Amino acid sequence: MPKNGLDQFDRKILSALMEDASLTNVELANKVGLSPSPCLRRVKAMETNGIIRGRRLLVDEAEVGLPISVFLQVTLERQIEANLDRFETAINNWPEVVECHLMTGDADYLLRVVAPDLNAYHQFLMERLTRVEGVASIKSSFALKQTKYGEPLPL
Repeated sequence: MPKNGLDQFDRKILSALMEDASLTNVELANKVGLSPSPCLRRVKAMETNGIIRGRRLLVDEAEVGLPISVFLQVTLERQIEANLDRFETAINNWPEVVECHLMTGDADYLLRVVAPDLNAYHQFLMERLTRVEGVASIKSSFALKQTKYGEPLPL
């Protein structure tokens, strides 16, 4: 069995869709060297198995009025299940948080937050994040320039 259950056609399909998720099934099948029916079956199987978790459009954040991108290192008072669950539930309801990773090292979480301006970021920080029970410290780093984003995985 191929590594992770993916064969060469599955990897070609994933690579093609990561480059352009708007491909029709016929275009995708032609690109990877399969007929449309088996190609569609493979895509559906990868969706069912959670390998393909959705398809999204990359948007220029500054062009849509969200030029502020901030990385936050959040440390909890205690890394116990109740605190982790409480924190994750809170941030999953906030659209400003576009990424969240549970980390090893000094901070418990690394977040990426987008905002239209510094006042909106400050309001998010003071009215939401600092009010989550169990948050001990927050360190913010402002991104000056995005040099790489949304690149396909190296399959």
